[in-house]
Amino acid sequence: MIKVLVADDQQVMREGLVALLGMVDGIEVVGSAANGAEALALTATACPDVVLMDLRMPVLDGVAATRRITSEYPGTAVLVLTTYADDESIVGALKAGAKGYLTKDAGRAEIGAALRSAAAGQSTFDAAVAQRLIEALSSKPARKRVELPDGLTSREAEVLGLVAGGLSNGEIAAELFIGEATVKTHINNTFAKIGVRNRAEAVRYALANDLGL
Repeated sequence: MIKVLVADDQQVMREGLVALLGMVDGIEVVGSAANGAEALALTATACPDVVLMDLRMPVLDGVAATRRITSEYPGTAVLVLTTYADDESIVGALKAGAKGYLTKDAGRAEIGAALRSAAAGQSTFDAAVAQRLIEALSSKPARKRVELPDGLTSREAEVLGLVAGGLSNGEIAAELFIGEATVKTHINNTFAKIGVRNRAEAVRYALANDLGL
């Protein structure tokens, strides 16, 4: 069972999510919080695998709570579920350590799948968020190779940016007009250079080094 803590300041939404998740196989709701401070405190006592986190909350907002939880309780993942899909909210949440980002029009199956992915250390973005990431990436100016960290080549940095945008290996291959096997080689080389083990860690690295957005 994946243990989930729900954090949302709107009581109707919070109770609705608890009820909805109670109908998803393999998920156990271990608590609910009305703000980020409560979410932080309950994470310490309930030890959830994933916190389903709203962003705009009183006392302690979702971004600050996400930063504290991912720092202080590394065994707990944070999945954002919010009304907002603007660049500032998305970037703030991902830089704080969120494993994924959904908007509140997501259905039960999508939320359940995203929670399972987050618990497994994988990143999930809904279609609207992925599109914002791709648009932001495509609008960034080309980078000079000398500016790249950890010995990355310009192509490796480009591939890493697309990974941070939520693209699959096949989608990256289509975007760059290269073979999927070549994409996999670039990803393996990049992960080795920057010292990450999975895409979730790669997303955080890309954002921290301004290679994603």
